[in-house]
Amino acid sequence: MAESLLSLTDLHANIGQYHILHGVNLEVPRGELTVLLGRNGAGKSTTLRTIMGLTQVSRGTVRFKGEDITGAATPGIARRGIAFVPEGMGIFQLLSVRENMELAAASGPIDPQRLEWVFELFPPMKQFWDKDAGNLSGGQKQMLAIARAIIEPRELLLIDEPTKGLAPSIINDLRDAFIDLKDQEATILLVEQNFNFARALGQSVAVMDDGAVVHAGQMAALAEDEALQQELLGLSLGAHQ
Repeated sequence: MAESLLSLTDLHANIGQYHILHGVNLEVPRGELTVLLGRNGAGKSTTLRTIMGLTQVSRGTVRFKGEDITGAATPGIARRGIAFVPEGMGIFQLLSVRENMELAAASGPIDPQRLEWVFELFPPMKQFWDKDAGNLSGGQKQMLAIARAIIEPRELLLIDEPTKGLAPSIINDLRDAFIDLKDQEATILLVEQNFNFARALGQSVAVMDDGAVVHAGQMAALAEDEALQQELLGLSLGAHQ
């Protein structure tokens, strides 16, 4: 098994008076795509936000490349090489695609070769380069959100439900882009509800329930075991999606 780039140990977090994470233990192998599955309200999005320092840790540790980053400020976490694509996409609607991308390139001007690679992944970004991001379709906005996260090399991508609300054709385009990212040996932690999408991409998988990881292993094993899918996720996803 590949070494862990990110490790969560007994991670607890609260949002207001609500105790959301109840001792999350998770290993994200370097160079792999790990999928985080679970029912609505299981704590998946909160886990990503806690890694990024957007939700405060009440107990436990977050380690990135072996370094304890628990409680670090979000800008500092980002500077260490972690990019976050939230469920709400996190783009600037009133700015152009170009301006969105330029703001995301924190270390300086965009590298032309990397930009061409991003255009190959997401052709609409080139097509709408000087158009306001708010005029893009939902799928194109999702592409822009991911493009912003990868316009500079990142060691870890945290991506929250990229296919939510998208048409099947756009989902297929995103899947192809993620396959390309995997070929580049990117390390990705992906929260996803679309099991077919997750199954096609995931190498490792963790399933959350009630704020804790209740299953972790290889995606191939979960994809072949409909009884385990029923037990962990509440329906036989292989049969119904």
